[in-house]
Amino acid sequence: MRSFYDWLRGHPLVVDSMLALLVMALGLSVFGVGFVSMPAKLAFIAALSVPVAVRRQYPAGAFAAVIVIGGLEVLLLPRPFGSDLAVIVMLYTLAAYRPRRISLAGLAICLGGSAVAIAKWTPEHTIHSLYTLGATAAVFAGPALLAWLLGDSMQWRRSYYRGLEERAARLERERDAQAQIAAAAERARIARELHDVVAHNVSVMVVQADGAAFALEASPERARQALTAISRTGRQALAEMRDLLGVLRTADGSGAELAPQPGVEQLAGLLEQTRAAGVPVSFAIEGVPRPLPRGAALTAYRIVQESLTNARKHGGPAVTAGVTLRFCEDQLVIKVTDDGRRGAARRADGAAGGFPGGSAGGSVGGDGQGHGLIGMRQRVDVYGGTVAAGPQPGGGWRVTATLPLPPAVAA
Repeated sequence: MRSFYDWLRGHPLVVDSMLALLVMALGLSVFGVGFVSMPAKLAFIAALSVPVAVRRQYPAGAFAAVIVIGGLEVLLLPRPFGSDLAVIVMLYTLAAYRPRRISLAGLAICLGGSAVAIAKWTPEHTIHSLYTLGATAAVFAGPALLAWLLGDSMQWRRSYYRGLEERAARLERERDAQAQIAAAAERARIARELHDVVAHNVSVMVVQADGAAFALEASPERARQALTAISRTGRQALAEMRDLLGVLRTADGSGAELAPQPGVEQLAGLLEQTRAAGVPVSFAIEGVPRPLPRGAALTAYRIVQESLTNARKHGGPAVTAGVTLRFCEDQLVIKVTDDGRRGAARRADGAAGGFPGGSAGGSVGGDGQGHGLIGMRQRVDVYGGTVAAGPQPGGGWRVTATLPLPPAVAA
């Protein structure tokens, strides 16, 4: 039955043609009454029935045609017949498919025609009886009022359902747009993660490889240790990159949890890895440590990782670094310093990084574009924090970042 109803909705001309045949049958049912000639009756029946078949394609035109034929009927025929149902059908169609101002005009025309029909077809002796006159008016005007009310109600319901469908479609489009935005943001985050992973681990491997090359003949044991560190660091980088690329290959983002999410707790391993690469690092915590939100903890880890990578790449030989985490009441202050020597290239990188005053440190990738520090600033901006980087008095470089803590964490 549902398929049959769907087919009927898809073929309105068939349904309206059946309704036109019904109107024609009602007109033909009074053939036995000889108040008018057969050809005239057939002409009126056809003229009233044909517009019903195209009522939904041409609501206003079909209504006008039926009204004209109905007016001629009132003027030329002594009484009505069954095909006058077409007037009621067309008034309903006009109210259901055209604006209300047009349907109200059609209702007024029908009511005026009803008044003329009552005056023409009602016997004079019954006009003086109020009861008979009221009953006659109800017979002529009542169906017109009812048809208009039903048609207007149908148009309101159709508009209501159309609004619901448009709203559902709009919400679906917004949902898809939000999903695309979330996917783009996740991929941007993964790109920053990939940059941090590659830059840090590759720089460690380069430093260890250089040390192994120098110590290969003089100290084979130290060269072996350096090669072991290179192997361990390379495996770690490959594992993290495999997880990140797995997320990128997952279209629905179901593998997002595969991405490495280090935090403050993993700083010890990062510091040990930096020390193994030949950069002594001191670590201090000020204030009362407390758990950080996952995103803030990841940001703190990446800031320290980025700064230590810069120190190792640009600080020169025998550089030492220091990391301090200061837990304040409403913010976390991260300070990474080193005593290395910076040249013009470092200042140029800082300008590319986009920090105030053009000082931001070097590019982790070694390309002089400051991409690592741009990513550092973007990470901090997400949480409403700040980053300042530049030379410190007495030599060396300093990176200071502040991360506001949410009220719940601050409490």
